Amino acid sequence: MNAEEAQSVKGLLLQHDDGYRQLAEQHHDLDHRLHELSEKSYLSTSEQIEEATLKKRKLALKDRMEQMARAYAEVHSPAS
Repeated sequence: MNAEEAQSVKGLLLQHDDGYRQLAEQHHDLDHRLHELSEKSYLSTSEQIEEATLKKRKLALKDRMEQMARAYAEVHSPAS
């Protein structure tokens, strides 16, 4: 699957798959919080731990979304 096809699949999943859409929203929320933390000049110890945890959760969500996109593409790809 090339980059253009991947974007197309992700767009379809955002429109038609509630589970994928929820993962995307969670990913966005984590990204927003990480951005807030990155704007600070100093992070407390608890904020540093939060930042590391959020990065791990965000990556796990992205991996799950990619997995769903690949599975969708495999099922819906034209037969060769």
